[in-house]
Amino acid sequence: MDQPYTIAEVTLDEHTLHPRPEVEHERAVAIFDLIEENSFRPIDWPDPGPYALHLALSDNRLLLDVRHYGIPPESCETLRLILPLKSFRSIVRDYFLVCESYYDAIKTASPSHIEAIDMGRRGLHNEGSDLMRERLADKVEVDHQTARRLFTLLCVLYLKN
Repeated sequence: MDQPYTIAEVTLDEHTLHPRPEVEHERAVAIFDLIEENSFRPIDWPDPGPYALHLALSDNRLLLDVRHYGIPPESCETLRLILPLKSFRSIVRDYFLVCESYYDAIKTASPSHIEAIDMGRRGLHNEGSDLMRERLADKVEVDHQTARRLFTLLCVLYLKN
């Protein structure tokens, strides 16, 4: 991948593995989709990428470490973006509640009931991605789909925290 202003590699804090298969599935899909198609342009950082992105949670903050893809971390400059989690708490909490309802519903509920829950889940996911874009706006430009996938990864990290 030689496209500028894109993410070519994504890693999460190694302590984020989750025993629930649906959580690990969401994590794997979000990383795969993010690498396949994204737009990620740090503001006021001269390196056009592609980038390697590492995400972690620490002290109620989301840490996004950005470096040039293909260069070892110790050999290149790293840009650290820090987002306080406070503004995400209620959306993440509501998203988890709806996801639990969704996972329960797919076992026994009617297709129309599952679809209604899924619409709510997607709506909350869009809200979370809009907030992600808003909070990143002065640090990095991302498109809607990139923000959606970053929000998914935030949720995965949040579950393990």
